[in-house]
Amino acid sequence: MYPDDFNEQQLIRRKKVEELKELGVDPFGKKYQRTHTTKQIIETYGNDDHDTLEEKHVEVSVAGRIVLKRVQGKAGFMHLQDRDGKIQAYVRLDGVGELSFDLYKRADLGDIVGIKGILFRTKTDELTIKATEFTHLTKALRPLPDKFHGLQDKEEARRRRYVDLIVNEEAQFVAKTRPRIIRAIQHFFDSKGFIEVETPVLHSILGGAAARPFVTHHNALDMDFYLRIATELPLKRLIVGGLEAVYEIGRLFRNEGIDATHNPEFTTIEAYLAYADMEDIMDLVENCLSTVTHEVLGTYDVTYGENTIHMKDFKRVHMVDLIKELSGVDFWQQMSLDEAKDLAKKHEIKIEKHFSIGHIIEAFYEKYGEPSIIQPTMVYGHPVEISPLAKKNEKDPRFTDRFELFIAGKEYANAFSELNDPIDQKERFLHQLEQKALGDDEASEMDIDFVEALEYGMPPTGGLGIGIDRLIMLLTNTPNIRDVILFPHARRK
Repeated sequence: MYPDDFNEQQLIRRKKVEELKELGVDPFGKKYQRTHTTKQIIETYGNDDHDTLEEKHVEVSVAGRIVLKRVQGKAGFMHLQDRDGKIQAYVRLDGVGELSFDLYKRADLGDIVGIKGILFRTKTDELTIKATEFTHLTKALRPLPDKFHGLQDKEEARRRRYVDLIVNEEAQFVAKTRPRIIRAIQHFFDSKGFIEVETPVLHSILGGAAARPFVTHHNALDMDFYLRIATELPLKRLIVGGLEAVYEIGRLFRNEGIDATHNPEFTTIEAYLAYADMEDIMDLVENCLSTVTHEVLGTYDVTYGENTIHMKDFKRVHMVDLIKELSGVDFWQQMSLDEAKDLAKKHEIKIEKHFSIGHIIEAFYEKYGEPSIIQPTMVYGHPVEISPLAKKNEKDPRFTDRFELFIAGKEYANAFSELNDPIDQKERFLHQLEQKALGDDEASEMDIDFVEALEYGMPPTGGLGIGIDRLIMLLTNTPNIRDVILFPHARRK
């Protein structure tokens, strides 16, 4: 009757389904009217003592999953878990009747039930529901993992997040904190007068970032599309259109590796502010992250691994100065590409076919700069070759008015004074096409429509992108990005 690979518990539970049906009980239940959640009970009555509860005679109806159960003769206790927490219930034969007590005895850990009863305190002073009704709601056909160990295999926990959420309080905490962080970001930008917008996920042209895309095909149009790697170019079109301050929180898709800080599908916020520059955006990013941190955690000091990160008063340093400080190499000095390559070889930095001096500077920074940063640091002055959408610096056009925010060795934000010169922008797109021809499959394509949009006039503008998943990792002290995404991607079993 049952598959051969069912274990003993699965067989027993399926037999119980048939037994419930014989008793006239639907194994998978129907609507149940709750009066309270566990949180509401604890917040409202958690400070009441035994006598006060007896005097108030509070009747409640709760529903949830059985996570602990013990029966002794004609009575027993169980812990019921809903989305907010757990509460104890006391079930007696003379309190609920024969059928209900029989259902209680048959119930397994993981089953979902409803309890109606009166609040009281036990001899050990635990707030408890003395059951007057026990209602079977859903039979769990698979047993829960051991409550003391949960899902020990992290990959299995990510594949079966629904089980992880049942048995792992940390997973519940992250799942509930994530939307609070996103709401706090929305509140911040809304309060600054930004307009929240939505832009297409399918792009016909690759642009807005340096990344390898996912490609799909639209049958009706008979066109290939990319899943967006950034929201930048559509948002800047809206600045041209006069919206002046816009932001979008949404998913991006990059066909790249998976590691502790990278998932192919991830969430960012990009925002653009007319009449602003890099300095304004530095202030905006710092203000945003400080405000969100304090709103969510009630403090500016964040525990992340072995470090305490202070989310206020961010340091600001030029990329070339940081490289010089840490490696002794001074890229302020004028040099040829060959001289830069020689420096790279001496410092054991790999050179790619398409590398210019700017790429070599970036490679030096990735080796020496990134790993050294613990406290929030805004590194600015990226070379023009790696910043096709940023304005050149007026004093030194080799570099751009762009910065990245690094915390604990990882990038959290990327921002710059936006390039609004359509002639310069077209030249940079052409340079990107040259890079693509040399083998850089992350180079942007030519977006003629965006160039034409700039020709209508885009005001001086500052823009930013913040990785929301990494921020959630930071604020929840979670070391792996796949544990702040409810359903991360994994290789098939």
